[in-house]
Amino acid sequence: MDMFIKILFLVVFFAVMIGVGIYCRKQATDVNGFVLGNRSVGPWLTAFAFGTSYFSAVIFVGYAGQFGWRFGLASTWIGLGNAFIGSLLAWNILGRRTRVMTQHLDSATMPDFFAKRFDSKALKIAASVIIFIFLIPYTASLYNGLSRLFEMAFGIPYTYCVIAMALLTGVYVVLGGYMATAINDFIQGIIMLVGIVAVIAAVMQINGGLTETIAKLSQESVKTASGTEFQGAFTSFFGPDIFALIGVVILTSLGTWGLPQMVQKFYAIKSEKSISTGTIVSTIFAIIVAGGCYFLGGFGRLFGEMGPDGKPVGGYDSVIPTMLEQLSPVLIGIVVILVLSASMSTLSSLVLTSSSVLTIDFIDPVFCKKKQMSEKRKVGWMRIFIVFFIAVSAIIAIVQANSPILFISQMMGVSWGALAGAFLAPFLYGLYMKRVPKAAVWINFVIGIGISLASFICNLTGVKFDNAVLEYFKSPINAGMLAMVVGLVITPIITLIAPAKDKDRIEKIFSCYNKRVTASSKEFIGDDEEPAPEQASAAKTKTAVKTAARTKSTPKKNKKRK
Repeated sequence: MDMFIKILFLVVFFAVMIGVGIYCRKQATDVNGFVLGNRSVGPWLTAFAFGTSYFSAVIFVGYAGQFGWRFGLASTWIGLGNAFIGSLLAWNILGRRTRVMTQHLDSATMPDFFAKRFDSKALKIAASVIIFIFLIPYTASLYNGLSRLFEMAFGIPYTYCVIAMALLTGVYVVLGGYMATAINDFIQGIIMLVGIVAVIAAVMQINGGLTETIAKLSQESVKTASGTEFQGAFTSFFGPDIFALIGVVILTSLGTWGLPQMVQKFYAIKSEKSISTGTIVSTIFAIIVAGGCYFLGGFGRLFGEMGPDGKPVGGYDSVIPTMLEQLSPVLIGIVVILVLSASMSTLSSLVLTSSSVLTIDFIDPVFCKKKQMSEKRKVGWMRIFIVFFIAVSAIIAIVQANSPILFISQMMGVSWGALAGAFLAPFLYGLYMKRVPKAAVWINFVIGIGISLASFICNLTGVKFDNAVLEYFKSPINAGMLAMVVGLVITPIITLIAPAKDKDRIEKIFSCYNKRVTASSKEFIGDDEEPAPEQASAAKTKTAVKTAARTKSTPKKNKKRK
């Protein structure tokens, strides 16, 4: 009976996901429909798509397990940072300007934005290669976290779990494109909200309620650098290692501003009102889901067994599954659907981003120089690349499962750090600063990839540094944070030294933010095309003439009535 309940949950979930893909297939006939949902996605769908792409099995199993074990309840700050920096500030600072400028440039992807904003096809090709390469380890980490829970709940071998998840996600993304992804993200987001609240309540009851659970956790102690015991470290305000905590908060919160699969959600916003509503909805979603996941992970030491090296037996990725083993079959079924929802929503966003980038920004400009591909052919290539991307990442996930080199959070850290380190500064400054030269973009690409790869190689070879600073930044998490901060600092300096020269072209690009004309970007954000300045002026003149005519005719009408 217990197994029947779990399987029933899965069957219903799978049926709904595939049904949505079939329902949305008619809207995925051209590039704009397949990649951006015809730029007509409402605030709730956009907000949930942003949140569910943000939080996956990597958060629930990998990050919550590792950082909950390391920082205790202080790991909740990571979730709050994700909510207020990664969601609230991201929507306020990037949301509207991204939507307006990308529509003005007719850009559907981040590499295409770089090409048109900085007038460089080479940037477009380089960015597309970076995205494709570094999204693969991120995707592989999604399979890893989900499959561990499937093994715990159903006893299904890891390989079969990876294959099943890959097939299901591939079906509905290939069929319905972005709109199918957005609708399924909304459904999956609801499941995540309900599931995390139910799981936290159930886990707290295992130890006699919230107060008793916190009291037991306060008895856990950690050794300080001097060798003394620090009791209560895991219930303290900032935990036992505040500097490591800050690094995680910055990477997982500020990093979203430079991730192509996250930023692309702003491209598809329907209207001005959608941005305001989406900001509130996505922030609340992040507080509950991210805050809840890290809060739950903070109690991991009460359920996992610590090994002689201070790490949990079975690794960090086993902390959350071990915690959940004590729940009822119904709750375990809810948890599996929760993590399945989180993983599939992120996976669908990643494969859609990667396939669209490869097709639009690499295959078309490199191999179709004489004749541009038709819309139908582009969508066909995107579907092929979705299948290819899912297959490659699944194979890597299966191979990595038998390798002790990297666990979930490290895999995500390498990917996240490289992408955010390369793209965050040029994208952010490209929206706000006119003088940013293309050289600054190239330097950010080199810095972001260079620092992340150096960290990866050091961990792969087991190099240890005597210098405390170098050892700190050897971590993929801290290396990613360093890459982002360096990019944000060095880009304005390069701009001062060698500002962009093509002023007329840049002024034309930034004219999309001009609000002094009647047909401003605020009023036309939901339209397919932005009217040219001369059309806007004509509309303004025409409106003024009509208004003057009505004003002059009014006294005559009043006189006639008398």
